[in-house]
Amino acid sequence: MRDYVEIGVGREARRTYHLEDIAIVPSRRTRSSQDVDTTWHIDAYTFDIPVMSHPTDALASPEFVIEMGQRGGLGVINAEGLWGRQQDLDAAIARVVDTVNADELLDFSGTKAIELLQELHSAPVDHDLLAERIGQVRDSGATVAVRVSPQRAREFAPKMIKAGAELLIIQGTMISAEHVATGGEPLNLKEFIGSLEVPVIAGGVTDYVTALHLMRTGAAGVIVGGGTNTNEFALGIEVPMATAIADVAAARREYLDETGGRYVHIIADGELETSGDVAKAIACGADAVMLGTPLAPAAEAAAGGAYWPAVAAHPRFPRGLVEAAPFGQNQSEQAPSLEKILQGPSTEPFGNQNIVGGLRRAMAKCGYTDLKAFQKVGLSVNR
Repeated sequence: MRDYVEIGVGREARRTYHLEDIAIVPSRRTRSSQDVDTTWHIDAYTFDIPVMSHPTDALASPEFVIEMGQRGGLGVINAEGLWGRQQDLDAAIARVVDTVNADELLDFSGTKAIELLQELHSAPVDHDLLAERIGQVRDSGATVAVRVSPQRAREFAPKMIKAGAELLIIQGTMISAEHVATGGEPLNLKEFIGSLEVPVIAGGVTDYVTALHLMRTGAAGVIVGGGTNTNEFALGIEVPMATAIADVAAARREYLDETGGRYVHIIADGELETSGDVAKAIACGADAVMLGTPLAPAAEAAAGGAYWPAVAAHPRFPRGLVEAAPFGQNQSEQAPSLEKILQGPSTEPFGNQNIVGGLRRAMAKCGYTDLKAFQKVGLSVNR
């Protein structure tokens, strides 16, 4: 039963829960973590770990994306980012990092770095350059996943698929099954996805109805949440991830019955900082997670520990911080490898390293050996 409270005469609001508001409750025989299978299958693709990287240039150098594939996850390229706009990608990212490092003591929000990001993103996209860099990832043998915005999906998607994209991510901080713009042709995702030859993951969504409509478009996966952003302050919109994931999982059950068995994957993208958060997201009903800031300290990350979401570069209304790396973090000789962050061994006790190992151990402690079954684990509310 949904919990509604009266916030004023004639006005009610639903009580919702963040991941930090819930806890996993073990209630079965424990198992060895070595017996746990974290394999994630989506469409024709199989990944050893249920982890995607957030599509931001702060993470995704070609080397990072390739390493994500080698570690069993899925690195995501932002087609509308700097890959196709800046010939010297490393130098462009270094400028952003230097700017936020110089500015952080005076301005925690990194406004000068945001201005620089906006400037760098004002350059036109060189589709040949973008295709060349996508080809570098494809030639490594890694699965190629490319993100486009709903607004530019019709323009970018065919070119990205031609360049070698195997999974298309249509992603904004919020999305609906039809994107309407005055003076332009609406983007009907059902028609658009049906015209493509590659599977599509779309999002983010925050509620049951929107998720159900998005599933009906033919998307192979639905992203819940909008990553790390400032929507709460800029728009008054906040995503309580525990409730959002559970609601979208309920929409999936209805869609599964509606279609006689078509399964749509749920990818959680928000409130994910530690292995415990990842375990809770899976427990609420997610099949996989999209990680941003937890991967930023990796030695392979493009920005050397600094982080910003793609939406931080919006030309008129940025909704993301440019965060400097914590002091002393990711000095090249000290930075943990992506392998250490994802699969350990860990040298810290709070779940910031060996994230997949933490998920395995949580599943084993609760007596589950596969991700789908773990979605049925007991949960408690701790507030």
